[in-house]
Amino acid sequence: MADPFTDRLTPRARDIVSAARALLEEEGPEALTMRRLGDRLGIRAPSLYKHFPDKAAVESELIALSLWETAEVLEAAEAADPGSVPALAEAYRRHALAHPHLYRLTTERPLPRAALPPGLEYRAAAPLLRACCGDEDLARAVWAFAHGMVVLQLNGRFPDGADLTKAWETGAAAFQPATADR
Repeated sequence: MADPFTDRLTPRARDIVSAARALLEEEGPEALTMRRLGDRLGIRAPSLYKHFPDKAAVESELIALSLWETAEVLEAAEAADPGSVPALAEAYRRHALAHPHLYRLTTERPLPRAALPPGLEYRAAAPLLRACCGDEDLARAVWAFAHGMVVLQLNGRFPDGADLTKAWETGAAAFQPATADR
């Protein structure tokens, strides 16, 4: 699948999404407004509406970019250690923690499926589904574990000194199918 960021957008729209991502990553979701985005680009906010109908459309492109990056990260982990739920969980964790605001934008509200490139959501989930031997329920349970761990870590909910690496390893190993090609 081609990069949705490059293939779906005009060069100016890509610039807008890049600036939106930088603003989001640097200052969080509260900073992501059309006015602030226009200021960052050196244009008036109304000019943004020539490229995106509203802020939600910009956010949808950020979510598409996030899913595409997640797919890339998980595919690389799968290539390095085929069938390994722990390897996928660790790659997911590292990527989510490296981009906490983008991660939250992508996961804390309903997914704008109609605005996403066809097949992108499946591509992001496919490495985990393969590691779970095609068991969709198991794959969803693993994703729920990984997502919950990320959110708890981002929100500082673990006590000081908690061995989160061990918790991740233990949880991911518990989900590793016995029939996986390991």
